[in-house]
Amino acid sequence: MAFVAVPGPFDFVLTTERFRAFGSDRASLWHEGGLHRVVGGREVRIEPARGGVEVAPLDAETAPVVRAVLGLPFALDPFYAWAAGDEVLAPIVPRLLGFRPSLAPDPFEMLVGAITSQQVSLPSALAIRNRMIERFGVRAVEAWAFPTRERLAAAREEELVAVGFSRRKAEYVIGLARADIDLDGLVALPDDEVRARLVALRGIGAWTAEWFLARHLARPNAWPAGDLALRKAVAPLDAGEGRVRFHPFENLSAHYLLLAARLP
Repeated sequence: MAFVAVPGPFDFVLTTERFRAFGSDRASLWHEGGLHRVVGGREVRIEPARGGVEVAPLDAETAPVVRAVLGLPFALDPFYAWAAGDEVLAPIVPRLLGFRPSLAPDPFEMLVGAITSQQVSLPSALAIRNRMIERFGVRAVEAWAFPTRERLAAAREEELVAVGFSRRKAEYVIGLARADIDLDGLVALPDDEVRARLVALRGIGAWTAEWFLARHLARPNAWPAGDLALRKAVAPLDAGEGRVRFHPFENLSAHYLLLAARLP
């Protein structure tokens, strides 16, 4: 295995908490103390090590996925210094020290997951997503490769309904797979342009677009005000106030608030 240093403080267990919180995720699989992802047909294992993680295999293809999953694009020190002066975050950050919000490495996977999660509980959404992965994806060793955009573009709505999707969500997923949009190219666009291009797609609204900015692009000012869990986490504050109150660290603030709510 190859060592990857992670700027401290770093807590591997907190960083990977979301892959255990709602059930076992076939595509981001927690297995025997490590996280497994399939990259280019190869299964990658990430496990904790002093000062960082051990990764196998680690190369030019797998390294960007590892960086995303470990939330390495986030700079925590400026956020911690700023959060110490906020009465809501000040008591939260010390007990979650070293938590790096994990990012979705693939934009298509991120959006399909978000569509699956619309208006259902996260455990239910994960169960449906897992059945889709097993139906249309490819298993490596322990983990599964998420279905490719091409594979889902060729699917029939009835096939997605059979694994638990509503008819409407099946339409959304297949429509997204077939849409004429360069999802990888969105990284080069400003936040507002990303939002505009995503909400122009059927089945993708402001909630999904904001989480795409937050959990795929790691945009610092992403704030999914319409998220029910986030609304509960900031109560009695108005969720919309967060975009102002937690500026310029809206994204990290949202992730810390949500994790604190799950780990009271």
